[in-house]
Amino acid sequence: MNNEKNSPWPGPAGMIPVTSGRADDANVHTRNYLDNILVEMRAIDAVMPDLKTKIFEREYALPLMMPAFSHLNKVGKDGRKPMNEYAQVAKELNLLNFVGMEPDEEYADIVSCGADTVRIIKPFADHATIFEQIAFAKEQGAVAVGVDIDHVPGKDGQYDKPDGIPLGPVMLDDLKKYVEAAGIPFVAKGVLSVQDALKCREAGVSAVLVSHHHGRIPFGVPPAFMLPKIKEALMGSGIAIYCDCHIDSGYDAYKALALGADAVAPGRSILAPLLKEGKEGVIRKIKEMQNELIELMLYTGVSDTSSFDPSVLHFNPLLK
Repeated sequence: MNNEKNSPWPGPAGMIPVTSGRADDANVHTRNYLDNILVEMRAIDAVMPDLKTKIFEREYALPLMMPAFSHLNKVGKDGRKPMNEYAQVAKELNLLNFVGMEPDEEYADIVSCGADTVRIIKPFADHATIFEQIAFAKEQGAVAVGVDIDHVPGKDGQYDKPDGIPLGPVMLDDLKKYVEAAGIPFVAKGVLSVQDALKCREAGVSAVLVSHHHGRIPFGVPPAFMLPKIKEALMGSGIAIYCDCHIDSGYDAYKALALGADAVAPGRSILAPLLKEGKEGVIRKIKEMQNELIELMLYTGVSDTSSFDPSVLHFNPLLK
């Protein structure tokens, strides 16, 4: 993704990529796809739903997880640490927290906030770094660890180099070794095909996160479009299915959950309130999403987070 001159985000240009709005921007298609899923009403016998959700055998208050942001403490002003702030939200609201690319000392500082945390590691060309970060996360009490399988190419025809650190390809044999080294639940983040989902199953992962990493792949299919296909492919495997990308409201969360996700992660939807208002802004946004999710569950007779029914969803017939 190219960074526009008038980026709404603070920090160095390109650190938080912006949406281009062009046809090759996967975010455009993801937003349009979600907006064109319509919901039928099933109001009779509907009762107040129970939102408690099990993730990695632990119970959380909502099927919403804090996203795997990276580097945000670099844009904090007046000593603020945005990544610590949203970790504090996870702790306070009893949500699972994800942390993206951070050095060990920063990761440890974020974990010290007390939230259950999953560490997502980049596919470093130096595989020793991956194993070292897995080991450090385990020492810090991580609930799970994982690798961004999709963060491989850069925009220059080479493997990417975030923060100047070379990345490399993720081979199936490598993934098997990471899973074995973890010894705790392992997440493959950036799954956007049945083919990769099946390879992840072969590698022994505990969960896949269906995602295009906020538009890393040009013309990428919406994660919501892939969810039913991936759910069917992984049926009976015991692998959990999570989803992100444009989960901007509780209504978006409902659609993704109905399409097959076990839990979802809002991303950019909490970024603005996080950077502008800190912890309180994220709490306000999550509670707003919670209310919207309850609203649609009540309208459709969904009593708990294991009872979503995809037959309630219909793609806008006016677009056919």
